[in-house]
Amino acid sequence: MWISFFIWLSSALVPFAIFYILGFGLLAKRPVFDDFLAGAKEGMKTTAEIFPTLAGLLVAVGALRASGFLDFLGQVLKGPASLLAFPSELVPLSILRLVSNSAATGLMLDIFKEYGPDSILGLTASLLLSSTETVFYCLSIYFGSIGIRKTRYALAGSLFATVVGIGVSVYLGRTLLLGR
Repeated sequence: MWISFFIWLSSALVPFAIFYILGFGLLAKRPVFDDFLAGAKEGMKTTAEIFPTLAGLLVAVGALRASGFLDFLGQVLKGPASLLAFPSELVPLSILRLVSNSAATGLMLDIFKEYGPDSILGLTASLLLSSTETVFYCLSIYFGSIGIRKTRYALAGSLFATVVGIGVSVYLGRTLLLGR
């Protein structure tokens, strides 16, 4: 019963939001279409401003994956990772997640192919992607788009939250799978 309610709710939210925004704009006697065009124009300017940063991030991630550096880094950090009871197979995923969600998803799919989605590594990789953020991507794109250059506290806080998310993911991955 609850599942069908949530399915109905999720399919009704987008049309509701559109009608709400249109209705609110019309009741407030705003030029809704002109406001939409102004917002689209501003969005295109923002896109043009952040495109070089985005292109640089995508090229760097592609080079890291293609060169085999992430696999090398996983092998180098295998010892320290085992001391922390962290699966060394997830080291490249954890590092790449800081920069690119799509590249991290590709690595997660590789883990699924090799170990299976219901394995400890597959479950932990899923939890890791769900509980962490693309820290450097967000800082460079979002802060860069509005001109913020001093990201010291935001960087420290987001890296701390990512480390906590990774630790909890590993803990829950083992607990959930072994608790079945």
